[in-house]
Amino acid sequence: MELNDDQKTLQDWVHGFALNVMRPVAHEWDEREETPWPVIEEAAKLGIYSLDFMANAISDKTGISMMLVLEELAWGDAGLCMALMGTTLGVAAIMANGTPEQQMEWIPRCFGTPEDIKLAAFGVSEPDAGSDVSALRTRAVYDEASDEWVLNGTKTWMTNGGIANVHVIVASVDPSLGSRGQASFIVPEGTKGIRMGQKFKKMGIRASHTAEVVLEDCRVPGSCLLGGKDKLDDKLARVREGKKATSQAAMATFEATRPAVGAQAIGIARAAYEYSLDYAKERKQFGRAIIENQGIAFKLADMKTRIDASRLLVWRAAWMAATRKPFLNGEGSMSKLYAGETAVKVTEEAIQILGGYGYVRDYPVERWHRDSKIYTIFEGTSEIQRLIIARAISGVHIR
Repeated sequence: MELNDDQKTLQDWVHGFALNVMRPVAHEWDEREETPWPVIEEAAKLGIYSLDFMANAISDKTGISMMLVLEELAWGDAGLCMALMGTTLGVAAIMANGTPEQQMEWIPRCFGTPEDIKLAAFGVSEPDAGSDVSALRTRAVYDEASDEWVLNGTKTWMTNGGIANVHVIVASVDPSLGSRGQASFIVPEGTKGIRMGQKFKKMGIRASHTAEVVLEDCRVPGSCLLGGKDKLDDKLARVREGKKATSQAAMATFEATRPAVGAQAIGIARAAYEYSLDYAKERKQFGRAIIENQGIAFKLADMKTRIDASRLLVWRAAWMAATRKPFLNGEGSMSKLYAGETAVKVTEEAIQILGGYGYVRDYPVERWHRDSKIYTIFEGTSEIQRLIIARAISGVHIR
């Protein structure tokens, strides 16, 4: 239950970056609602935004190191964290669905170098298909004559959408098969037929770029189909025969990233808890520190308990994923569900502890509360997580 020396060193190093680089500019970039290139450049210079750093963190056999990194970065600021980590969504999709050759070719291109920084994006959600992944309308049609896939459709809520150098797009190859008839495609930089639609003005994580991506007769080489055409044809044939597909393009990515989303939520919650604890010790009302009142002290006790419980759920799920233990009871979804709702609850209580000061933008807790809410929505809403857990524990196809 104790971190090893390497993990402690990693945690301290990333915490220093969050404290010294991210926190001083977090309010500024939240207000600007722009991609924080100076922060990304500094992270690349230090080696935090790089393939080597991510690979080393992910390769930890306990699965914990990446969770430590994400918690500390989100403790620094969730919007800046997403600006730094949005690329990993595309990387996770390539890792989950690509061949070894595709992984070696494309994952380095997602990060670039400190002198030539690149970004990646992952597109699943659509204007009419959020939680219902089986309802995707984006189509991919194979042109055998040119060995190209032609993509048409609109993706929405994409982190780095339209500004990324590498887009990974989930599209329907056979709509009659629902989510089992989908595949993932890489759209390389400079490809014609892909453009950014509207950029969203969000409630929280505003330093992270979120936009629509429109695909209009967007042609990509056959080699950009993740996993390859033979594997896709084999999967589709099995499904048409009534057999179970080995994987679904979108779900394979989400399963890998749910504990990571939970770790970010913990970082936000921890930031709010620490701030409100310090405030409660210093703030005096009626001649004593407000923490001496049970009404405040009990809030802080519950906040700390929920944060620690969330972290244990996230670490368990990360360990299970790293050691290839199946999520028989929806453990990945448990971690994301509880951590996300903890972030909302803890940041709300932090505002209550600060009173009027918690509600104004001169203090960071209102930003943390705005940032927290998305963690109960993206990469599967809390309701979808409960559905996954309920199906796993019951064996019943609950709707």
